[in-house]
Amino acid sequence: MALPDFLVIGVPKAGTTALHTALARHPALHMSAVKEPKFFLTDGPPPARGGPGDAETYREHVWRRADYEALFAGAPPGALRGESTPFYLYDLVAQRRIRDAIPDARLIVTLRDPVERAHSNWTHLWSAGLEPIGDIVEACARERERIAAGWAPFWHYVSLGRYGEQLGHLFSLFPREQVLLFRYRDLVDRPADTLDRICVFLGVEPGLVDEVPRENVTAHPPETRRHELLSQLVRLGDRFLGQRLTAPLETLLQRNGQARQPLTWAQRQELLSYFAADIALLQEVTGDDFSDWLRPRERSGGLVGTRPSGQRQARNGRPKGRPA
Repeated sequence: MALPDFLVIGVPKAGTTALHTALARHPALHMSAVKEPKFFLTDGPPPARGGPGDAETYREHVWRRADYEALFAGAPPGALRGESTPFYLYDLVAQRRIRDAIPDARLIVTLRDPVERAHSNWTHLWSAGLEPIGDIVEACARERERIAAGWAPFWHYVSLGRYGEQLGHLFSLFPREQVLLFRYRDLVDRPADTLDRICVFLGVEPGLVDEVPRENVTAHPPETRRHELLSQLVRLGDRFLGQRLTAPLETLLQRNGQARQPLTWAQRQELLSYFAADIALLQEVTGDDFSDWLRPRERSGGLVGTRPSGQRQARNGRPKGRPA
């Protein structure tokens, strides 16, 4: 059976698209051509509808077993097969499906400051015209009703960032030696070292890939009457025509948009109230220190460039569509 040997399972908006592309350059690794097949998220066809844009996302699911296996059938002899679906960590049932199908799989997890992750997630949907609420704090406060209404996981800004709960469940299913954890900032600040660490974990030769490709930086259009009208058209078009046909409107929405602005400390404190207990749990589960996530951010930004091939960075210590 052509099933993957390893999975990048989390988290959304933590560089998994760039990581998938980087790993695909290793001669001993075969990454699925469909970056995010989502196979283990359902036992059959995904839901038909959900929140804005969800119908298009559900159409992207590779849910038939034969179609999923076909993603790996072309792997060269001896190459390890892998795919990246950053919602697998969040979905506890998906974790069990993975354990049942490929219990020996190696699992890779990128963790990002949960407030920054939520903010990036919200900005992605706001800039695409799909998020109707122009304030991240208010949007997070609406999460429970959105989940109850069946909106897809990419709308779960808070729940996606409760890594302690998710990893606690994962470690009840898989031995810890089958799971590699690292921070998103490691991928940003020390890409070569982080890629080598992943290669050693997978058992392939390190040093053959040492840079992470450029990621698109989502523009953050201001909350104006123009943005409101275009966003309404996007959501209306998505509902009746499908997201692909609204692409020109999304391009107009992001024209002249500014870079995502950092949250104020007051906003960050309000959002941290959702995560503080889970960060404590995460530290207990992993034995690692994440207390810096409870403090003001010293900087923001993400994977916005590459470096010359072969140049190692010193040690110091997601675009259109549905990313990661």
